[in-house]
Amino acid sequence: MKNRTKRQLAIKQAILSGRIGNQDELLHIMKDQGFELTQATLSRDLRILKVAKVSDQALGYIYAIPESLNSENQRENSRVNFLADGFRDLQFSGNLAVMRTVPGYASSLAVAIDKAELYEIIGTIAGDDTILIIMREGVSPGDLKNSLILIMPKLEEKFG
Repeated sequence: MKNRTKRQLAIKQAILSGRIGNQDELLHIMKDQGFELTQATLSRDLRILKVAKVSDQALGYIYAIPESLNSENQRENSRVNFLADGFRDLQFSGNLAVMRTVPGYASSLAVAIDKAELYEIIGTIAGDDTILIIMREGVSPGDLKNSLILIMPKLEEKFG
């Protein structure tokens, strides 16, 4: 079974590479790629990825990833992924996570995390080389890691 991060990245890639008009079509594409998911899971993933429907002359409406509509967001994602180079480690206690970074990186990473408005995170507090991440109740450490990987894919190799 493939994990949530890989599934959401595959959804994102499918939307960016094709003109998908509805959830049924996207669900079939995902199942063809080996993902086992329900319509409810797909809907939740679309909401997390902030997928929008945009007008298309041929199909009426198609799915779009907001960042693909705005090159400024693509530059921002590249910058945020670069910030992942400053990541050192992540530790958990209850619904709190402490991310340690290279000195000077913490506040920039915290701003990027807050700006992404991830469902799993209520907020962050940053120092020079440490970020306190407050997670929503019921969010697991794995869920937090997956959401951080979505905005900073480089973290996947660092989480191990």
